[in-house]
Amino acid sequence: MDYVTLFFKAIKGTIDWTWRSITFDVSWYNNYFWGLIIISLVVWVLEILFPWRKEQSIFRKDFWLDAFYMFFNFFIFAIVISGVYKILEVFFSEYGITMTSISIIDISHISKWSQLLIFFILLDFVQWFTHVLLHRFEILWRFHKVHHSVKEMGFAAHLRYHWMENVLYKPLKVFAVMVLGGFVPEQAFIVHFVAITIGHLNHANIKLTYGPLKYIFNNPVMHLYHHAYALPDSRKYGVNFGISLSFWDYLFRTNYIPEAGGKILLGYKDDQNMPRNFFKQLYYGFKRGD
Repeated sequence: MDYVTLFFKAIKGTIDWTWRSITFDVSWYNNYFWGLIIISLVVWVLEILFPWRKEQSIFRKDFWLDAFYMFFNFFIFAIVISGVYKILEVFFSEYGITMTSISIIDISHISKWSQLLIFFILLDFVQWFTHVLLHRFEILWRFHKVHHSVKEMGFAAHLRYHWMENVLYKPLKVFAVMVLGGFVPEQAFIVHFVAITIGHLNHANIKLTYGPLKYIFNNPVMHLYHHAYALPDSRKYGVNFGISLSFWDYLFRTNYIPEAGGKILLGYKDDQNMPRNFFKQLYYGFKRGD
């Protein structure tokens, strides 16, 4: 098997797909490029019209850095890493490990909407669990610090994270799909856009709690405390790890919302050592002292 050819072919295919998305040559429901832009603009307008922290500027601190991260993590890095993923896919398939080889739960007999719901819940739990690990283990936390270096919260902070998090999350998300026997994610775009919308809102400068639904869905008030600089000693590894769903935090008692004023210091101890330059942040986390 010519892995070098596979590598560059996959990268070219991802570049072509991204360009076709930009030029509207991709169906709207699969157009993740313009979907991200539309969702971002809608949530940003909501921030402008209904700001929670009214003293915060429309173009808050690191606004443009976070905006660049959105496109880097979703498109630029995706192009670079696509060749690696293709090689791994072919390599494992040669040993009989495919998307259906380790299926545990057969959901092919239920409706597509039920399949999507199960997929969404399972995927969210995998991400919640991975998020807990990012806080619990120092070697992982060093990379996750990039995301927690946000000092003023806004929608684009959602996708400010170190590229190593893509490497950590992706295999576990693929595994979540593999255990669902009979699931063909034809409508997976729905889960993607719902997750992006919830994630943007969670980081937005908007005060939303969703009433009784706060026990199910993550929200800006809850997630703000995930980024709090000061936490009780009993919560030193973090709180409110939910991605789209808050349910996991209430279930495993990692929830924490002492008040809802919104005016708290964000970050972590020694966050002043985080490079402010994007290119320096690319290499951050690989040294023990980071």
